[in-house]
Amino acid sequence: MSGNWHERPVEEVFSALKSAEHGLRAEEARERLARLGANALPEKNPESVFHIFARQFASPLIYVLFAAAAVVILMGQFADGLIIFGVLIFNALLGTVQEGRARNTLLALKKFTETFTTVVREGKEIIVPDTDVVRGDVVLLQEGEKVPADARVVVSRSLRLDEAALTGESVPVAKSPDPVEGEELTAASNMVFKGTHVVAGSGVALVVATGKETEMGRIAEAIAGAETEIPLQRDVRNLAKMIVLVVFSGAAILLGVGILLGQPLLQMFATVVSLTVSVIPEGLPIVMTLVLATGVWRMGKRHALVKRLAAVEALGQARVIAVDKTGTLTKNEMVVEKVHASDMLFSVEGVGYDPEGSVFVNDIPTVGTGYPELLRAAEIAALTANAHVQRTEEGLWRVAGDPTEAAMAVFAAKLGVYREALEERAPLTEEIPFDSNLKYHAIVRGKGPGAVAISGAPEVILALSSHVRRAGVSEPLSSAERKRLEETFLEMSGDGLRVVALAERGSPSELITPAHMKGLTFVAFLGLKDGLRAEVRGAMEKARAAGMRVVMVTGDHAATARAVAREAGILEEGDTILSGAEIDKMNDLRLREEVDRTSVFSRVTPEHKLRIIEAYRGNGTIVAMTGDGVNDAPSLVAADLGVAMGKIGTEVAKEAADIILLDDNFGSIVSAVEEGRSMYKTTKKVILYLFSTSLGEVITIAGALALAIPLPLLPAQIIWLNFVTDPFLDAGLAMDPKEKDLLTTGFKRPGKYLVDNLMAHRMLVMALPMALGTLFLFTVYLPEGFAKASTVALTVLAVFQWFNAWNCRSERDSVFRTNPFNNLYLIAATCIVISLQLLVVYHPLFQKLFHTVPLPLDDWLLIVPIASSIILVEEMRKIFVHALRTSKYFFSSRVSGVV
Repeated sequence: MSGNWHERPVEEVFSALKSAEHGLRAEEARERLARLGANALPEKNPESVFHIFARQFASPLIYVLFAAAAVVILMGQFADGLIIFGVLIFNALLGTVQEGRARNTLLALKKFTETFTTVVREGKEIIVPDTDVVRGDVVLLQEGEKVPADARVVVSRSLRLDEAALTGESVPVAKSPDPVEGEELTAASNMVFKGTHVVAGSGVALVVATGKETEMGRIAEAIAGAETEIPLQRDVRNLAKMIVLVVFSGAAILLGVGILLGQPLLQMFATVVSLTVSVIPEGLPIVMTLVLATGVWRMGKRHALVKRLAAVEALGQARVIAVDKTGTLTKNEMVVEKVHASDMLFSVEGVGYDPEGSVFVNDIPTVGTGYPELLRAAEIAALTANAHVQRTEEGLWRVAGDPTEAAMAVFAAKLGVYREALEERAPLTEEIPFDSNLKYHAIVRGKGPGAVAISGAPEVILALSSHVRRAGVSEPLSSAERKRLEETFLEMSGDGLRVVALAERGSPSELITPAHMKGLTFVAFLGLKDGLRAEVRGAMEKARAAGMRVVMVTGDHAATARAVAREAGILEEGDTILSGAEIDKMNDLRLREEVDRTSVFSRVTPEHKLRIIEAYRGNGTIVAMTGDGVNDAPSLVAADLGVAMGKIGTEVAKEAADIILLDDNFGSIVSAVEEGRSMYKTTKKVILYLFSTSLGEVITIAGALALAIPLPLLPAQIIWLNFVTDPFLDAGLAMDPKEKDLLTTGFKRPGKYLVDNLMAHRMLVMALPMALGTLFLFTVYLPEGFAKASTVALTVLAVFQWFNAWNCRSERDSVFRTNPFNNLYLIAATCIVISLQLLVVYHPLFQKLFHTVPLPLDDWLLIVPIASSIILVEEMRKIFVHALRTSKYFFSSRVSGVV
């Protein structure tokens, strides 16, 4: 990059880049893309399989186990030492496979994050992926869009950018095309940079750098290798730390007691080390990554892209979902259906953004020539619409910009009016971009009558209007006429139409500023319709069943919002509607009281949205917020869960959000909540299985010491159970399908260490029969020799673990009522561990390594029933809990009936 583009005149920059105002030729753009590479920031190269494998050993606890194995070998027990080494390598291989699969899943999700920008090539405006932008491209900048590359400003229409991502400065920066000298490149007012956002106005810029050559690219290249930790993984790490403290303390006590009771020092040392390492959840982070990656992938298939895995926590707990109307509840195919002008009501036909369609008056088609107000309305609509509509090769319409403005441009096109042609006759000279506080958009072109064109909120435009256009003539706006227009506006809004008012004004002597925007001439109302999505009603019922409340937060008029909310099933008897004006009159405490009984918030600004979110949070309510505009970003960040629209959402909103809905529909939010709850349910299953089996082994060893009998398990056998048997069953549980009632039963996040009271009780209920059954069989077989007794103890513990994995699938439903074939992964994992255990018991090599002896069928007929006791005990617990809940419900119902 030259580095001094900001100091050169625009013409010189065009010449240096061999470009022109009409853009590059398509062939030239393709050649530059092939030569310079895609416009993408540098990323960290994916880890090789070897690096993933090596990282499986990067743990202090693994180092301890290696040291223990070395000590065992030095003391002459080569078989035990070698088996520990072998199992560690096997566990690393399994971890590599699981982590590699999770990595590939997360990388595959990147295909959903493609963004687009509008460029000019060969004089035509086309929409291309950001990655296809090349140096020399002429790009169009619109409010709410992210700048695709570093570029020199060519045209600025009140263009302002948020450059906080680059400079850290939160105040928007005004841009102009004039050369700047003596400034740093990043401080130049005539440059825009990749990754920054347009917050107001519009403009045209010439790309001077792409990809890693951009200022943002240089920063990204320096930090490409930085690592971040998923918050849930941090929770798992905290859990592991707590377990480490407890286990090491217990291990020291266990070692001391064993030595005092006369156990061999070497055996106790190896046993305690092996038991300690087995209890530490070394494989849990890998399994957690697998759980999250699988869940996130499922979300992706259901059109919800999770940007931050921390959002998973908020997903399952969301109690209020604040949704926008357009694009979330509706199809986001805004169509102008009605036009009110000169006391006449016109009907407009057409579908979506297709410019084909006729305009009718009294069911008679008209081309508009006999209705000057209709044609003037089309001109104002075209001039104040900055959005671009383009048809893709697949026949779909793609919109760049605001959907309402796109519908206005399409309406004008149906009457043969186009902005480009109007600008050729009289170029734009000034512009007041749409602002959520001003609620209108104004442009100035030429001089004389109609030089100023304005579109905006009806109540605002009417308040600024002193005249009305009728039969081509501007007449004073009387009080009676103003009242009739207000009634017309309310009637159109009551029909569920979004109403936009159009006005004009002659060229003023003073500057066009909000302070001087008075004396307008009202021209027309446009009534826009956006049909309700077919799936909204069903999704609303699911949300209610899940214990979630849906509220509408929209900038539309209360009448329009009421009509759509009733159709969607949001507004019910007794619910209130709160307007932005009413919110302004409330303090924070009063607003917190009102939000709990309000279902529709109308005519709200971004500041109102932020106050609404803060009011919910002040009440202790976990709230999810949807948004698509630049000014939605603060509320998306403030909400517990920010949800951006993938199709109509601006890049600013997508950047601020935790989740992006790729299909922009409300049903996907409910699906995402369900997936989030499923992730945590699966997490609890894995943790429950890991710690219940480890606790069973600890109690077994402690019980043997208390009974003054030989230790039932050898160190190598403990390692086998926890580093071979457990990982397969962990992975199988991690792939467990969603439970069917996740949206209809209560959901509560696990405690600080991801373990709640119920999990702790279940761990103990599962661990006790494991320990008691193992100790019982060990003492029964001990007279036949230690080898036989130890083999039985190892085998019965393994079988306990097989049954326990199936136990952990549900905390309420009986294992006999769950369908085993809906988790083929767990079936396969169970078959694998059974086969491996048979090898340990019957294969000569494994017998030698693990000090086992073959067991006759009679022994299995005793082992399996005793091991199945873990299922019976857990089933009894489930029956007891179910009976307790039923009795409480019955009692509360009787009491309520009496009252």
